[in-house]
Amino acid sequence: MSVKRGRIFLQTPGPTNIPERVLNAMHRAAVEFSGPEFGTFARKLLVDIKPLFRTDGTVFIYAANGHGAWDAALSNILSPGDKVLAPETGRFALSWAYQAGKLGIETEIVPNDWRRAIVPADLEARLRNDPDHTIKAVLLVHTDTATGITSDIPAVRRAIDAAGHPALLVVDTIASLLTTEFEMDAWGVDVAVAACQKGLMMPPGLSFVAANEKALAVHRASTTMPRGYWDWTDRLEDVGYRWFCGTAPEHLLFGLREAIDMVNEEGFEAIFARHALLASAVRAAIGVWGEAGALELAALEPSERANSVSTILVDPAYDPVEIRNVCRDRFDLALGNGLGQFEKNSFRIGHMGDLNAPMIMGALAAVEAGLVVCRVPHGKGGVNAAIDVLSAG
Repeated sequence: MSVKRGRIFLQTPGPTNIPERVLNAMHRAAVEFSGPEFGTFARKLLVDIKPLFRTDGTVFIYAANGHGAWDAALSNILSPGDKVLAPETGRFALSWAYQAGKLGIETEIVPNDWRRAIVPADLEARLRNDPDHTIKAVLLVHTDTATGITSDIPAVRRAIDAAGHPALLVVDTIASLLTTEFEMDAWGVDVAVAACQKGLMMPPGLSFVAANEKALAVHRASTTMPRGYWDWTDRLEDVGYRWFCGTAPEHLLFGLREAIDMVNEEGFEAIFARHALLASAVRAAIGVWGEAGALELAALEPSERANSVSTILVDPAYDPVEIRNVCRDRFDLALGNGLGQFEKNSFRIGHMGDLNAPMIMGALAAVEAGLVVCRVPHGKGGVNAAIDVLSAG
């Protein structure tokens, strides 16, 4: 029997839960986007978003999803025929490389085990083998939502520097921003991309590209890539109409203003601590479930496990799609599907954004109930293990 009352639990790795404050901020009349009031509002927003990336650089806001941010970053710093390296963090690293290829960019994958973070020494070795500096950028996904693994950005920066290579470090923070520490300037990241529907707790529709002075200089010298809508040059003009390449996505920007205010009220360290605690509770439950041998966390190394999403591998004798369907249809819990190498043997639990302990406990209880219905062998007491973590935290 399915009980169809109350709220649906959204534990996908994006979109995530949207706070009432953000929804209410968007529930207002449109304004004149070329007027002085909105211009002042937008200019302040473009400044106030910088601390989210921990940067003094320039942040561009696009009416687009994360794939749009990928295109924006690539088209502004690269030209057709340029070469980039893409460490294989998971499905999204490969997707970004594929998208680069459609822009005429040559992409070389640095292969890696999907159950571990990338090895910076492999990247350093490849860059040392590029004495003519034909490689223009390294495209790194900080947290790949397909694998639930977070890679070490400072270690990658050290590897690039140790190789004496001028390649730009371009980082996808879509699943990591505001879920775990990210220090764009301190870590030597040249370009960072993000989207609003994960840690930033917003409806999908806005994406961001942050660029430092080195990246902006490369942009100014790179003139052969068609840019159009994505062009930083136009968006750097002092005319408000140009900041969004036309009509501004007003209501999403109103929501963004509220989301940034909420982030500042909670504080970055508190946000990171909350995500770490909730992620630890989820992993504790998965550990207990896995004692029966049919379920296993994809990320093998504890230090590499993401604070935003956990990927659970399922024994081939059982169907992860059935587990997801039962959780959704019987228990009103939405989970993420498997992707890439893990498409047919995994499901994912998102634990980022506007979440608290009761929401996590409810989601884990629904997963455990789904495992019972699907007759998937699992250790009993996963929810209790999560409660132990949350009560101790």
